[in-house]
Amino acid sequence: MTTNTPAAKLILLITTHRVAPGLLSWPAWEALRSAGRVLAADPAHPQLPAVAQAGVEVRIVAPGSAPALARLLTEAPAGLPADAGPTVWLGSPDGDPGLTDALARLAVEHAGEVPEIEVLPGSYDLPGARLLDLVSVMDRLRSPGGCPWDAEQTHASLVKYLVEEAYELVEAIEEGDRDMLREELGDVLLQVFFHSRIAEEHPTGAFSIDDVAGDIVDKLMYRHPHVFGDAEASGAAEVEASWEALKAAEKSERESVLDGVPAGLPSLAYAAKLVSRVRRAGFTGVPDEPYELPAELTAESAGRLLLAVAQRAHDAGVDVDAALRSAARGYRDAVRAAEGLKPAE
Repeated sequence: MTTNTPAAKLILLITTHRVAPGLLSWPAWEALRSAGRVLAADPAHPQLPAVAQAGVEVRIVAPGSAPALARLLTEAPAGLPADAGPTVWLGSPDGDPGLTDALARLAVEHAGEVPEIEVLPGSYDLPGARLLDLVSVMDRLRSPGGCPWDAEQTHASLVKYLVEEAYELVEAIEEGDRDMLREELGDVLLQVFFHSRIAEEHPTGAFSIDDVAGDIVDKLMYRHPHVFGDAEASGAAEVEASWEALKAAEKSERESVLDGVPAGLPSLAYAAKLVSRVRRAGFTGVPDEPYELPAELTAESAGRLLLAVAQRAHDAGVDVDAALRSAARGYRDAVRAAEGLKPAE
């Protein structure tokens, strides 16, 4: 430590790059306006234009090592009046690695020779702010100079990964593995952002992640009038009924109760979805298929029954997945025929 006069006070002004420039707290603006000097290391700091527009001069310094920067910040430069006000350090977006440790070391080794040090948060991340980082990362990966593999992907090429990640998420839920759940949710989220970033490049039908988020926000608000409107709901069952009624109104152009069921679902899920649609619509035009079940059907016995079918099919050389999908398609066509409609193409 040199014999230079200590700075009157050192304020470490910490900001986040995830908010619009200039959105600083009132204490942060007071500190900037009352400072004897304001220093920063990053000439591209996102807050610099807003700070300059407010009439606050910021001096850009080359900090070198963290200990060198700590000494620079704690010593008042020659010619600076004693009552000039505190030194304000506009923290860099990378957090200035090692700076706080270096300042703490100086405060211990040179007690009484360093100024009072205050850490002042100037802005805060809002909930969901890290999603902005994911937008930036995906943009970097898809842009020139990014990742060649990511740049080559299309909606079609990513389908298999989306399906795999969804099943891995289901597994995490079923296993009750919280760490795995967190990771797999991130992987599924990545797929949504990846597809949205690809969609931005479409020559005629481009849309962004903001459009995707905006659409689902609008849909959720419309389908929850008991939360965002004047409607009332006495319980979950009434909420579900309202949801289905609103959804039906949106899809009024559909011919069949089965329209919109994705044929790409796995066979068991596809069959279950078809049956669910028919049951929910109260449709009775097609009788249930006869089958034999154990005297008491439980989750375990149902699982064993399905397993036995899969085993017998395998032994007979039958693709049980293809067989069930075929039967489900036949069921779908029978429902449409009973509705007076042509079989689905």
